[in-house]
Amino acid sequence: MKTKKLIVLFSLLFIGFGSLYAQVDYQISSALDFYRQKELTTGEFNKQLEESDIKGSPYLNKAFEEASIFTTTKVQFKAVPLRYNIYTDMIEFETPDNTVAALAAPEIVEKIEFKDFTLAYVPYMSLNKMKRGFFQVLELGSTSLYLKPVVQFEPPQEPGAYAEAKPAEFNRKTDDFYIRFGMEAAELVGNKKELVLLFPDHQKEIESFIKSKKIKTRKAEDLKELVTYYNSL
Repeated sequence: MKTKKLIVLFSLLFIGFGSLYAQVDYQISSALDFYRQKELTTGEFNKQLEESDIKGSPYLNKAFEEASIFTTTKVQFKAVPLRYNIYTDMIEFETPDNTVAALAAPEIVEKIEFKDFTLAYVPYMSLNKMKRGFFQVLELGSTSLYLKPVVQFEPPQEPGAYAEAKPAEFNRKTDDFYIRFGMEAAELVGNKKELVLLFPDHQKEIESFIKSKKIKTRKAEDLKELVTYYNSL
């Protein structure tokens, strides 16, 4: 029976998109089932430097937290110890033998629900190229708002004539915000003028709303209010 169960779970992970939309409910699976899915768990995570040698943290949540993984094939893995590495844009997990690895196939992840936040794996535009990555979900609808945390790695510096040596360090930078229309690639929120241009069908209304509400493009609550308003038009 165990072998049969594993075959069924393995097959579910690779169901084509044609049959995907015929499914409504997620099949609930345990963390143990997650560890058995080699396509999800074979991505060994290698560090160039020992974490103890680096100041700061590359993680959104440094400690592993139990979370639920929802796949694009409508399978939900519950209570899996996970953490998000902002710098590598990888989801790391802790195995029962206390080793750390990273998801090998993030493209089959629809979303990951932690206690205090949700991550989604979505396409986005970067320097006129489409990429895919993990984003924190702020607002979902026909138009959605995402937050992309940013961490910069500063290499160690040798001591100079007038400066002391500095260890390697991870520095948390200002978060980026992205707006996604339907299933299109998410677009980076720039300044107010660039933000208005993201809404070609309602530019006058959006421009007026931004002025009247004094919307700031670097404030999550302001952008959530804007996206909610646009979805109501």
